[in-house]
Amino acid sequence: MPDSCPPRAFATTQVQAGHAPTAPHSPAVPAIYQSNAFEFPSLSDARDRFALRQEGDIYSRAANPTVAVFEERMAALEGGVAAAGVASGQAAVALALLALARTGDHIVAASQLYGGTVDLLGDTFAGWGIDVTFVDQDDPDAWTAAVRPATKAFFAESVTNPLAQVLDTAMVAERAHAAGVPLVIDNTVATPYLQRVKDHGADIAVHSATKFVGGHGSALGGVVVDLGTFDFAADPAKWPQLSEPYARVPGGGLLERFGAKAFITLVKTKYSHDLGPSLSAMGAFQLLQGLETLDLRMTRHSSSAAAVAAFLDADPRVAAVHHPSLASSPWHANAQRYLPRGAASVFSFDLPATGDTEADFARAERLIQALQVVRLVANIGDARTLIAHPASMTHSHMTPEQLADSGIAWTTLRLSVGLEDPADLIADLDAALDVL
Repeated sequence: MPDSCPPRAFATTQVQAGHAPTAPHSPAVPAIYQSNAFEFPSLSDARDRFALRQEGDIYSRAANPTVAVFEERMAALEGGVAAAGVASGQAAVALALLALARTGDHIVAASQLYGGTVDLLGDTFAGWGIDVTFVDQDDPDAWTAAVRPATKAFFAESVTNPLAQVLDTAMVAERAHAAGVPLVIDNTVATPYLQRVKDHGADIAVHSATKFVGGHGSALGGVVVDLGTFDFAADPAKWPQLSEPYARVPGGGLLERFGAKAFITLVKTKYSHDLGPSLSAMGAFQLLQGLETLDLRMTRHSSSAAAVAAFLDADPRVAAVHHPSLASSPWHANAQRYLPRGAASVFSFDLPATGDTEADFARAERLIQALQVVRLVANIGDARTLIAHPASMTHSHMTPEQLADSGIAWTTLRLSVGLEDPADLIADLDAALDVL
């Protein structure tokens, strides 16, 4: 969408941003540019593209026209200045943080994170010499107390997976900015439809587009969006990767050359280029197809999840329900503030505990085996309703202490409520609870 266009409503943006039909065929739908590489008009043009003096496609590992439409559309939906499409949500988290923190640097992250992200930050990043301090996301003082001179980012999820804890984004943003660092938010569960994190102080948004952005469970993808709110030029010594001359592409520092798009340029031309987690043209096309109905789907996901949560909350066979739409939820007030269009459709509930891990696991397995509509799948954000047992599946690499910090027990079951009729979901869960 050209810069001169007036702001569009969300529903219009999700369908049209980033794509303008062009000759000779003028396709109404973004085309799939299924090509590994692109021919140059001349050697001079090739030289200028490699030197970043001229925009244009070179090789699909670095950039692709179909991916570019997806990037521009996601940037528009989040209110950002630029975006980088990558192969998965895990790649999006990794590249966004690697572009901020290098060996010897430090990150402050919420304890309440998806298990794979905990593995990335607590294990892989540690092996690369990047230290991460995990804090209770609801404790304002914990964020501030964890800051060090080497701190380069705060990181959290806007709505956590699997317990649907709603972050006080503005509070964490205030503490990040007081420390002189950007707040990076994983906005996968909320999506920009339920919460545009830029409006609450976040600086960089990441998504597993595999989930609700695509919505169909058939394409992997991720995206990093620079929301354009953090001024890296205010303290250039703290960000040498952006302010100092960019050795691999001579001509000055990235901030000097690309201004507001410096951070995404670094993500693309160094980390995505060197590590290679590229989003394919076909993957971008599939994600764009899903993105066109995001607001409609999220409205249905949210309303159905609220109905299922209310049923479970009223059922004496269930020990606890973790959904922020419930007045009893500790995050109910945050949900009303940050999720006015509807609360999350990914949430958890606890079965009564026996005190014995194996007995609790067996009880969870009996319930799951009895389900006929809800599917046992390690994914969220699908059109289908999915169930998982975090302690033995998605969060199985976490220590008992990490599980406790995240609020996950062996009795915890995660639901990702899909697009089926909620009455069928409730009937399915009702029958399954009878086997306990």
